[in-house]
Parts: sequence; structure tokens; C-alpha cells
Amino acid sequence: MKNSNSDTHMKEQILIRNARPSDFDAIIALDETGHVEGKQAYWRRIFEHYVNCGDNDCHFLVSEINDKVVGFIVGEVRAWEFGSPPCGWVFALSVSPRNRKMGIGQRMFEEICACLKRSGAATVRTMVEREDKLTLSFFRNQGLSSGRYVELETS
Repeated sequence: MKNSNSDTHMKEQILIRNARPSDFDAIIALDETGHVEGKQAYWRRIFEHYVNCGDNDCHFLVSEINDKVVGFIVGEVRAWEFGSPPCGWVFALSVSPRNRKMGIGQRMFEEICACLKRSGAATVRTMVEREDKLTLSFFRNQGLSSGRYVELETS
């Protein structure tokens, strides 16, 4: 069992900062979801929009330990879709499996929530696949619960 001093020391080594274009390869390596084919083009568009745009409503944060990117989170403020006042949306989150259970995801989530609230969002939302128990559990532990909207889709 770790003592609180070693936990505090480890948390001090974790840096959360805005993503930079030079983080692109690290983000690709951390993204474990879905099919690999086409993902680089997807992340290039995301980087262009969220890293390079300079929009205060867009946030792309990374966490690093000893100058190595070990996690990322992406979100933005959206307004008036479906009649909703401005709210924050978190749509991407990943932490390296080697660095999980260190509080990195929680710290990134807290930081992006603060960014989204400074950008005018009173509420923060996300969507999680029902079968993704790990991610669902993470967000529930952060205080998120089912919202007032129901997702509908067709094939």
C-alpha cells in the first residue's frame, strides 16, 4: 500500500496542459478505440479544430509525466442544440493503461470541467457506450448520471 507522501509526490509529477501539434503521435498511440483505419485523418481534423483554432470554447488537454504524454481529454461548449442552454461536452478521454489508477483521468476531467465552465457551460455532458463498463464507471464516479435526453439512432 502506498503512503500519502508517495501519492502526493506522484501527483506533483503529473502535468496537465493544453495539447500542442507536436502531441499528435502520442494521441494516436493512446487512442485504443474503434478501427485504426481512418483514425489518423480523424485526429488530424480534431487537432486542426481543437488545438490550432484558438477558440475559447474548444479544449484539448493532455497529461504528461516526465515529458511523456500519458493521457488526453477533449471537449467543447455547445449551445442550443435540442433546446439546451450552453453546456460542455466531453467527447474523448484516454489514459495509458500503464498509468491508470493514478488519478490522471479524474484530474483531467476536473480541469476540463473548469475550462468548460469558464467558457459558459453550467452543465457537462458526455456519451458512453452501454457496454463500456470501465468508462461508464469512471464518469459515474465523477458525478455524472443519466441526463434528460435520450439518444436515438438508425442503421
